[in-house]
Amino acid sequence: MITKYSHASIYVTDQERAKAFYTEKLGFEVRDDVTMGTFRWLTVAPKTQPDACLVLIPLKAGPMITEEQATQLRGLLEAGALPGGVFATDDCRRDFEELKAKGVVFMREPKEMPYGVEALMRDDSGNFYSLTQRR
Repeated sequence: MITKYSHASIYVTDQERAKAFYTEKLGFEVRDDVTMGTFRWLTVAPKTQPDACLVLIPLKAGPMITEEQATQLRGLLEAGALPGGVFATDDCRRDFEELKAKGVVFMREPKEMPYGVEALMRDDSGNFYSLTQRR
């Protein structure tokens, strides 16, 4: 029986740059950084969430993806068309100001929504995230 969802994978254009973005700008911690042959298993997560990680997967051709598919996905990623998910916060407006001061790019400032306060941001590769303070 499946007991929980532990990892979510997102494509990044540069693992080292993504590692710096998630740790230095968002304050996440590195959980795993292991090289296995030519593959680098790199995971990050909020320090307050011990049971779930983001896997930062390099967007390049390999055993699971063709060069043509990688090119198509890279175009969508860099255009900001791929969602990364939702980051929960207890104060969206505060975090918006702090992250913006660190150079995080926002597509939308905090806005009242039916489910809470939400801002939309992008990571350094183009993935977009909802930064949400639930009601």
